[in-house]
Formats: sequence, C-alpha cells, structure tokens
Amino acid sequence: MSAKHSRHSYEIILHPYVAEKSLALMDHENKLQFIVKRDATKAEIKAAMEDIFDVKVESVTTMITKNGKKATVKLKPEYSAEELGMRIGIF
Repeated sequence: MSAKHSRHSYEIILHPYVAEKSLALMDHENKLQFIVKRDATKAEIKAAMEDIFDVKVESVTTMITKNGKKATVKLKPEYSAEELGMRIGIF
C-alpha cells in the first residue's frame, strides 16, 4: 500500500463488480461498478475512488444487492473508465 493512500479508502472499496451490464456501462457511459462496504456513504465512496485510483468522480449511485452494496461510479469526462478497468485488471 502506497503511503499516499489512506487505509480507510481500501476499507471502503472492496472489489470491482464485473458483469455483462457493468462492462456495457464502462464502454458506453464511462462508469465502473464496485462492491463497497455496506455502511459507506456516497461521499466516502467518491473520496476513496479519487484517492486510490487518482481519478475525478462525477457521480456515485448505490444499491444494496444480495452480493452486498454495489456502487456505480461515473468518472468525469477527462478520465476513461475503460482505461481504469484495464489498469485494475477487469479485462
């Protein structure tokens, strides 16, 4: 873990969520999906994403699913969800 990343950020973002729909969101809407800590707020998720991945987040939506809490994160236009997806090994 890099010294510049807070441990708290890594406790909020648990892992990427990858499904056919999430790949389509990445391609067409510049969005990524992650499973996050169940009690994380949208503001905490946004801050953690910006801290860990060095991107700027436009918006965060969340949904409770049987797999846990799923966050859909839309990146600002100057950042590429596809590029971040490749960097973190989604494909």
